[in-house]
Amino acid sequence: MSNLYTVRIHDRRTDTFHTVQVPPDRYILHTAEHHGAELPFSCRNGACTACAVRVLSGELRQPEAMGLSPDLQKRGYALLCVSYACSDLEVETQDEDEVYELQFGQYFGKGKVRRGFPLDED
Repeated sequence: MSNLYTVRIHDRRTDTFHTVQVPPDRYILHTAEHHGAELPFSCRNGACTACAVRVLSGELRQPEAMGLSPDLQKRGYALLCVSYACSDLEVETQDEDEVYELQFGQYFGKGKVRRGFPLDED
């Protein structure tokens, strides 16, 4: 069998820790779930940020992480559903809304929403 990497995951929602042995050719999320970890996820294909983590130590690769900008990947964010361990790792889950704001917040207007515009004018 190929090398196994030790991945320690801190689930901040529940303040629990999971330590799993992950082969380099298996997604981290899938392997962790196989070992009983219940971690956040949604799409399972790298298109959203529900399974986002911050890498605290170690290295991983995530070639299919289309839901996470290259800038955030360089800043140490990863999507567990499409990440492969390249070394022993320590990661912590992130709040999906926080990651979404980091990634897309600059594109959305800030401030009060105005309501009460008439739909029909006679």
